[in-house]
Amino acid sequence: MTDRLSTAHTYLLSAPALTRLRAFLDEAFDGDFADEDFEHGLGGIHAWIEDGRGIAAHGSVVMRRVRHAGHAYRTGYVEAVAVRADRRRQGLGGRVMVELEKVIAGAYDLGALSASDEGASLYAARGWRLWRGRIEAMGPEGVVHLPDEEDSTFLLPGGRPLPEPAAGPLQFDWRDGDLL
Repeated sequence: MTDRLSTAHTYLLSAPALTRLRAFLDEAFDGDFADEDFEHGLGGIHAWIEDGRGIAAHGSVVMRRVRHAGHAYRTGYVEAVAVRADRRRQGLGGRVMVELEKVIAGAYDLGALSASDEGASLYAARGWRLWRGRIEAMGPEGVVHLPDEEDSTFLLPGGRPLPEPAAGPLQFDWRDGDLL
């Protein structure tokens, strides 16, 4: 069987398909994929590759609001990007990102993601830019500084020019679990 690339909105995925996706992500992240992490990847567009063994690669893009310098950006936030261990370094992550980047270009003001150390080179090679400014989240009790995210947040132009760090912090909307 050859690799098959698919895309679909979460609402089109059946309960068994979501169960298979969750199992894949748990395995791909060596068990370090919390319920909140899975939740963060739902509600948007998924791109995945299947081979004869099942899901080989996956990523999704969901909408988030990001404020910067008095403007609210409709942001395509990339989540749950993973490649099965036996298929890594074969270009599958890049193929998934091509599909997610098409969604960002067509539907959002900009793209954003928080990269692991292992994934940062993939995103940088694809034209994603490391944010060199302050990162915050708008929480229930006010603005929260997220210094740990300041070395791992990448942006990609969508329908508007990218924000400039000198003009102020990026403020992401609040969510349960990891904020970015």
